[in-house]
Amino acid sequence: MTSRYRKMIKQTLLAFLLINIALQLGCFAKQAKEDFHIILIHVDDLGWADIGVLGSDFYETPHIDKLAAEGILFTNSYAAAAICSPTRAALLTGKYPARTSITDWIRAKFQGGSGIAWPSEYEENKGKEWRTPKNQGFLPLEEITLAERLLLYGYTNLHIGKWHLGEEGHFPEDQGFHFNIGGNDLGQPPSYFDPYLPEKPMPHYHLNNLPARKAGEFLMDREGDEVVAFIRKHKEDKFFIHWAPYAVHTPIMGKAELIEKYQQQEKGNQGNPVYAALVESLDQNVGKVMQELERLGLKENTLVIFTSDNGGLIGNPTQPITNNYPLRSQKGYPYEGGIRVPTIVRWPEKIKAGQKSETPIISMDWIPTILEYLGEESNNEVLDGVSLVSAFTNPDQIIPRDLFWHFPHYRGTDVVPYAIVRSGDFKLIHYFDGSEAELFDLKNDPMESQNLINSDFIIADELIGKLETWFAETNARLPVRLD
Repeated sequence: MTSRYRKMIKQTLLAFLLINIALQLGCFAKQAKEDFHIILIHVDDLGWADIGVLGSDFYETPHIDKLAAEGILFTNSYAAAAICSPTRAALLTGKYPARTSITDWIRAKFQGGSGIAWPSEYEENKGKEWRTPKNQGFLPLEEITLAERLLLYGYTNLHIGKWHLGEEGHFPEDQGFHFNIGGNDLGQPPSYFDPYLPEKPMPHYHLNNLPARKAGEFLMDREGDEVVAFIRKHKEDKFFIHWAPYAVHTPIMGKAELIEKYQQQEKGNQGNPVYAALVESLDQNVGKVMQELERLGLKENTLVIFTSDNGGLIGNPTQPITNNYPLRSQKGYPYEGGIRVPTIVRWPEKIKAGQKSETPIISMDWIPTILEYLGEESNNEVLDGVSLVSAFTNPDQIIPRDLFWHFPHYRGTDVVPYAIVRSGDFKLIHYFDGSEAELFDLKNDPMESQNLINSDFIIADELIGKLETWFAETNARLPVRLD
């Protein structure tokens, strides 16, 4: 089935839904319980400790910290994966990566990506004992995204920044967004400086719908300006903005004056002046957008969600990009430094300022949360998240559920296929290649320094059983041993 045909099927389905709604309501938009705006800021690679309110001792993030002071900060917030594409698909669909088969980052066309679905194909992994599932190369058009759900309520939808969920035919405009600025199959910008192109020309290596405007202009400033311009133009509409900053992904770049500023500052656990400059540019533009909401009188009735797609990238430990202390490890790894992310939610009309919650949450929770505010009742469809509305009103509440992660791939020299379950305060990491599993008590050992797998047998067996049940429920594709 071609991408064009699948898109036609989904468009037809959505049209029938709209007609059915129109017949029931006498209008062509589904009636929400209340009208409000939504800005979902999904930062790339921002580590849990990269903002001041979560302990950064080097980067300056006053605007993000202010956002936390005006809303609720989640200290146990998780990305759906330790890498980007699976988390982005999970956030937009409300489904675990295991269900969509996007369990690794998607290679762009310039990187040799094929844009192919692999429902039953495996990587042979020369020299390894295990064959691993091939990663799906795009977000299937059959999946109903958050943007498409909001179309039914009359929202005007903007995607700006990183998409990274497939090649042509699978871009934001194919998944419910009226406008797409900068989003295509790329996982990183060629450059952070206008005209946002690589030093040496390369085919397919450019940002979509982001023409050069001012030589040397910084990408974060451009993204912030585009968001502000959209808000001004659509202030009378209900709008949904999916702002997915390319920051703070590599290539690590910053404005010269900010780099110089941080070069003069004393280092702490963190100390990379270029990365600090990139983080500050992100923060400045978050502030720019929040100030525009206030200037236009939209602040009180706008739901703002700020989160990240995975943990921070340390890179070369002798010249680290960032430091995720007190969390262990980094992007791509199954430890807390790879999957725990900063998350803030602000909505002055609904959420009391200055709150903090320790309940574990995950990327798939945003669709159920928004649907509850819209007043949409469950129709028994598969959504793996839960609404967080009750946590907004009662931040001491711990939502009783288990969370899961699935990465059935080899990566680099030291990442082997793994799956994770967090149940209460305990976290178990299962390695498919037969390596010894790891069990941590996150309440008493947040740095994951003591493996309890050989001492807490009952808990370990219980969590392994939960993983096996979850594999079956999600139809997760698993590695297989070579004959």
